[in-house]
Amino acid sequence: MYDPLIDPHPGQGQPYPNSYWADHSGTAPADDGQLQQDLTVDVAIIGAGYTGLSCAYHLATEHGVKAVVLEANQTAWGCSGRNAGFVLKSSGRKPYSVMRSQYGEAAMHGIYNEFCAGLETVKSLIATGIDCDQQEAGYLRMAHKPSMIKTLHQQASLLQKEFGYQVEIFSRDELQQKFVADQHAYAALRFYDGFGVNPLKLAWGYQQLAQKSGAKIYSASPVTQWQQDGEHQLLITPQGNVRAKKVVIASNGYTPKLLHSAVQSRTLPVLSQIIVTEPLSEAQLAACNFLTSQVIMDTRALKYYYRKLPDNRILFGGRGAITGQGAEDPYFAKRLLEVLKLSFPALQSLKYDYSWSGWICMTLDDIPHLAQADDKGNVLYSMGYCGSGLTFSVQAGKRLAERLMGVPLPAIPLYQNALPKFPLPALRRLGQWGYFHYGMVKDRWL
Repeated sequence: MYDPLIDPHPGQGQPYPNSYWADHSGTAPADDGQLQQDLTVDVAIIGAGYTGLSCAYHLATEHGVKAVVLEANQTAWGCSGRNAGFVLKSSGRKPYSVMRSQYGEAAMHGIYNEFCAGLETVKSLIATGIDCDQQEAGYLRMAHKPSMIKTLHQQASLLQKEFGYQVEIFSRDELQQKFVADQHAYAALRFYDGFGVNPLKLAWGYQQLAQKSGAKIYSASPVTQWQQDGEHQLLITPQGNVRAKKVVIASNGYTPKLLHSAVQSRTLPVLSQIIVTEPLSEAQLAACNFLTSQVIMDTRALKYYYRKLPDNRILFGGRGAITGQGAEDPYFAKRLLEVLKLSFPALQSLKYDYSWSGWICMTLDDIPHLAQADDKGNVLYSMGYCGSGLTFSVQAGKRLAERLMGVPLPAIPLYQNALPKFPLPALRRLGQWGYFHYGMVKDRWL
């Protein structure tokens, strides 16, 4: 599997992975094919995932700029088409309480408001007519051990006191009676405004919106070299070059390590693994009291997350291999299935039909960053969604379009600070390995 810390680019024209989404989304909409000529443009965008497509769409509709999007493989070939489809009002891994202590009250509120705006941006785009198999509203954050119940109450108190955000807390018995009988859940905090979607169909909807607005989307066109050409950026692809006044890096966790020095050694791509089971029978659903299709995530440091899909399969996800070389090892899918069966003892005979993995993008400070990569502001990036980027990446694309056009952005750390560089970046994966082992101990004993 492509490894961003090793391989020079993600390939060219590679097919979608053998995922449930690729198998249940129908035919992909046509793009503009491989770039086979030289172009001079105002804005070029690298990456046809949520960030890049949103940027292209908002540039066209709000600023009258018709961008060119360069995609190495297919639209949403990376994490935009591989994720679990959780639409949440969040991004990153940093709790609001930590934001308050690090950035202050005003910045914490500003970040929260931006995450709220991101959810509204996604909902407004879906409302244009995107068919993405949207499921019932609700996000359950489950305490994976009794000691985490206090943490849920603290989070609920902060959300209600600081933001006026009303959440519900359910006891173990209430959870099992009203939602699902997960044997490893001891309480749950319910957010009313999260929901599940088919993430690949959602990305294809964004693609069609961008194209209808005038953007060009070239697939099978990886940027293999990047040079400065006077006042322009020269992006070299296998069959054509693009001279652009401005460039947006929108490749997130799939960004090759040598693409641009401003983002080199400033992120950690981490593999997330997902399985989708065979369809559950009515008897199996009843044995688990699986009444909900709301999205679910636990409180572990090494989180597990799951949801019931429209055809009564269970999508279940967690951490994967550390390197691309180990990504296809069946151990990781089997481990997820074993954990699923521990939560639902009635499903001991259950098998999985699909297994795949994808690179999420972690940052040193656990939040995403939108910043300029050069002195003049002609190269911008937005990266580091930390596994929660389905919603915020679309907002980031909108903000990238504004910043390209000179519109001031909210004065919050997401938009004020560049990605911090990892210390000893060559040892990032050793650190990841250490964190995984620490997380296993913390989740069980601490």
